[in-house]
Amino acid sequence: MARPGRPAMPKPTLSKTVDSFLDMLTTERGAALNTRHAYWRDLADVSLYLRNSKSKEIDVATTDDLKAYLQDLSNKIHVKGQNKNQIAVRTVARRLSALRQFYRYLVSENMRADDPTSGIESPKQTRTLPKTLSESEVDTLIKVAGEQGGAESQRLVCLLELLYATGLRVSELVGLPMSAIAEGNQFIMVEGKGGRERMVPLSESAQKALANYCDLRGQFISGEEAGRQSKWLFPSRTSDSGHLTRQRFAQLLKDLARAAKIDEDRVSPHILRHAFATHLLSNGADLRAVQKMLGHADIATTQIYTHIIGKKLKKTVEEAHPLAGEAQEA
Repeated sequence: MARPGRPAMPKPTLSKTVDSFLDMLTTERGAALNTRHAYWRDLADVSLYLRNSKSKEIDVATTDDLKAYLQDLSNKIHVKGQNKNQIAVRTVARRLSALRQFYRYLVSENMRADDPTSGIESPKQTRTLPKTLSESEVDTLIKVAGEQGGAESQRLVCLLELLYATGLRVSELVGLPMSAIAEGNQFIMVEGKGGRERMVPLSESAQKALANYCDLRGQFISGEEAGRQSKWLFPSRTSDSGHLTRQRFAQLLKDLARAAKIDEDRVSPHILRHAFATHLLSNGADLRAVQKMLGHADIATTQIYTHIIGKKLKKTVEEAHPLAGEAQEA
């Protein structure tokens, strides 16, 4: 099922200027493949709308054309059981951001004289706190994941333990190469956004889960690779990438949530990342250390987690780390 604002669509042939823009993101800005795909989806949706309703390409769209598209997008969004207005605002803001980047690129490359997004105001967004899980709920998920035994069960326990111990982004987790694991399983090296590397320590339970899984890892390597080791920590016999996909891991978590009798809407790889950060801060971790482990470029991004914990704990975190105060003033 497509996400809100991300309807299923045929893969159209986009304008050459879009291809050029996407290439720039990769070569000049070091954008990850997932980032490139996200921009492609946004610009493809706009392109299809303009072709079907305005009979024109995205290159020559006017401010009025784009305003009409954004209004149409907002009107079409409907998500059962969620705040439609809030989701519409977030989706429109993200799509407009992609358009701004695209047209600024065209202007900078003299492919267009004006930026049609300059006359469009961004919708006002209310900052929402990240969803999270309690420590007991995370413990329950790990316990239920390990109850069946066998390779599938041990892999899921390892994924959970690593995610909860490190707060990795899901793309970072499933795409870990074997070379990322340090000798003794004490820490992992992660290449994050913009090619930035960071070293993240592993808890004892994560080290143990990793060792148990690695004993069974060969069962996930296809017959074609039997004579050579897959480079991926979580290889897959079916995915084109050769490793477990984000989508498959997310589905495994939904199935696990149902088995653990936890609302599946509250369980996802990203929510476990939130839980990692929230629980660390709740237990007195340094804000800067959490920032580094999460791979946030700006500490202000990490600081949002202090709003989830209690007022007393929040005050302790902010007083203990002066950079939190600086982030508030920025």
